[in-house]
Amino acid sequence: MSQAEKTDTQSPALHDADSHDLIRVHGARVNNLKDLSIEIPKRRLTVFTGVSGSGKSSLVFNTIAAESQRLINETYSTFVQGFMPNLARPEVDVLDGLTTVITVDQQRMGGDPRSTVGTATDANAMLRILFSRLGKPYIGSPSAYAFNVASVRASGGITVERGAAKTKTVKATFNRTGGMCTRCEGRGNVSDIDLTQLYDDSKSLAEGAFTIPGWKSDSQWTVQVYAQSGFVDPDKPIRKYTKKELQDFLYGEPVKVKVNGVNLTYEGLIPKIQKSFLSKDKEAMQPHIRAFVERAVTFTTCPECDGTRLSEGARSSKIKRKSIADACAMEIRDLAEWVRGLKEPSVAPLLTALQRTLDSFVEIGLGYLSLERPAGTLSGGEAQRVKMIRHLGSSLTDVTYVFDEPTIGLHPHDIQRMNDLLLRLRDKGNTVLVVEHKPETIVIADHVVDLGPGAGTAGGTVCFEGSVEGLRSGGTITGRHFDDRATLKETVRKPTGTLEIRGATANNLRDVDVDIPLGVLTVITGVAGSGKSSLVHGSLPHQSGAAGESVVSIDQAPIKGSRRSNPATYTGLLDPIRKAFAKVNGVKPALFSANSEGACPNCNGAGVIYTDLAIMAGVATTCEVCEGKRFEASVLDYHLGRRDISEVLAMSVTEAEEFFGAGEAHTPAAHRILDRLADVGLGYLSLGQPLTTLSGGERQRLKLATHMSDKGGVYVLDEPTTGLHLADVEQLLGLLDRLVNSGKSVIVIEHHQAVMAHADWIIDLGPGAGHDGGRIVFEGTPADLVAARSTLTGEHLAAYVGT
Repeated sequence: MSQAEKTDTQSPALHDADSHDLIRVHGARVNNLKDLSIEIPKRRLTVFTGVSGSGKSSLVFNTIAAESQRLINETYSTFVQGFMPNLARPEVDVLDGLTTVITVDQQRMGGDPRSTVGTATDANAMLRILFSRLGKPYIGSPSAYAFNVASVRASGGITVERGAAKTKTVKATFNRTGGMCTRCEGRGNVSDIDLTQLYDDSKSLAEGAFTIPGWKSDSQWTVQVYAQSGFVDPDKPIRKYTKKELQDFLYGEPVKVKVNGVNLTYEGLIPKIQKSFLSKDKEAMQPHIRAFVERAVTFTTCPECDGTRLSEGARSSKIKRKSIADACAMEIRDLAEWVRGLKEPSVAPLLTALQRTLDSFVEIGLGYLSLERPAGTLSGGEAQRVKMIRHLGSSLTDVTYVFDEPTIGLHPHDIQRMNDLLLRLRDKGNTVLVVEHKPETIVIADHVVDLGPGAGTAGGTVCFEGSVEGLRSGGTITGRHFDDRATLKETVRKPTGTLEIRGATANNLRDVDVDIPLGVLTVITGVAGSGKSSLVHGSLPHQSGAAGESVVSIDQAPIKGSRRSNPATYTGLLDPIRKAFAKVNGVKPALFSANSEGACPNCNGAGVIYTDLAIMAGVATTCEVCEGKRFEASVLDYHLGRRDISEVLAMSVTEAEEFFGAGEAHTPAAHRILDRLADVGLGYLSLGQPLTTLSGGERQRLKLATHMSDKGGVYVLDEPTTGLHLADVEQLLGLLDRLVNSGKSVIVIEHHQAVMAHADWIIDLGPGAGHDGGRIVFEGTPADLVAARSTLTGEHLAAYVGT
């Protein structure tokens, strides 16, 4: 009898270890989850769907992934745990069958200007080792090729202890060769600071000469250091400083000074500004700080290293006539071919590993990037795919991979490639959990979990679980809209003017000339890396049209906000509400701020008490004094329309819109902001809900609602469908129409075919990515694009509308 026949006739009993094939969640109550219970199959691809805010991220990231990470951390010694972030156990009764979770989210990479695609992966480190072994002339160890490492030289006497009481002083020298350019300190650019933007030289420090955001002369410690340092006269106008006073004021070396009995460090204004503002990634700054930096600082390419960040020595060492600067500047797909041509047995394992990493970039659709690309300039989708690189070649199996909308930023042409990668991870024996809205990815799922039925308090339950076909016929919101298709417009709007872009060369653009029509809905599209953002954000003038209307740009940068921030504070809604309460009750507006005079003294307005338990997870308990309302008891005695301030903040946007729309509480300023929040589909949000609990799609729409009040004539939106459910896309199209009909010009960078079909004008870039892109391959109406089918976008749009 053959082995196969034996297997057929003598099937062994199921081993106990094989029975653990489910992840079981029972009684999950994180955020808006309503005592949710579910069983998720292991070693399968499960997609979680539902409207934005329905609880997908709360279940997948904040419950399953968070508990897996917490349990892994607990396997380390208490000493090691002391260096790890404290993770609280999610609010759930039972979590069973968990495996190690690897989270690949949309968080942008790099807050440091020295962080690049190469340093964020292993590619740069391997390239430095390669050049230290094969580069001619030899200049030193791998650190000699690192733009983050400065050269150091030191010499002097050191004391050496030998035996019981034998000490000896010997002379020692220390040398470390680094690759950092000394002029720009590895940043690739140098800054020229406009002093007129830092202070008004006709005033003294005592009169408030500083014009730097946040520097107040009466109370700010930083200002007091200058005023009481003794180096300058605080009562003398800056323009009357002596040469020495001005030198100390602008360029003084760090020195300890006593201010109001406290020891503080004084240093010149220029180095202070460089450390406080210029050491951070500009994209990660708050809007008012970024505006100040753009106004006060001019960045130019470093003349010594020509923007490569590297020292002359590092640039002089070459392999096959290419320096490490040349290698990092190449597109990764070209660099992969160059590395493939290096045949050197002495570094064969290194070349194999480097080749595998670079090929992974190409495979995942990021071959158009270069290793020198600053990490902070990557979009959310690009950052997520860069994080995937290290997992593609991993030998690990039985791991749970968690993805947050992996198709973000992907052209329809690229989505199939992403689907293949997800299926490959699954086929290696891993559990793949994906939060997703795109039907193209939902359709490949082995198992679908649909949460809802609504968002916020109306969500948090499982509406459907099963196959994709079952979802289609299941009657849920996702099922009903699964096969929705937008249709091409029968008639399109006529432009009222044009916005001219001439000779655009940012990044990969090839001397592009294009006229963007005004007064219509224009969609800029093309494959990822084709030059869309470079054209719009890098080449668009800040003033447009004959009247010089300002351009309002709403990009994908994340919202800044702590757990004390909420929709009311972020949108400015709380200001008119506080004033309305103050006017009716005859008291100060500050009383109605949980971050100011009205805060509960026990929890300082947080509503909860946070207890740090060192190596144990911290505990948050509802404040017993204010019962989580955040305000002092006396403040709650003041009412507006028979509601106190805590009851108003607990309202949803829809409730508050009605409340402030008429009657005693009628407040037009608040009602206008609430109208905008409802327009972008956030009617279900609570006014006082912490920003940290909002999903990615909710944050994007919150930002859009805030900018709708801006006076600009041209609105630029960067992928507004990010995080939007199929049912919400139609509402977004209605919002875009209302903006255009109100006299605005709307320019949208978008991949979603529904937005393309709804456009009045399409500008398609390509034909490929990187050096294969950067050209206009089509301009015209969506109907013309579909009829021509001359580009990848045209082919996919034609398939979408069914022609």
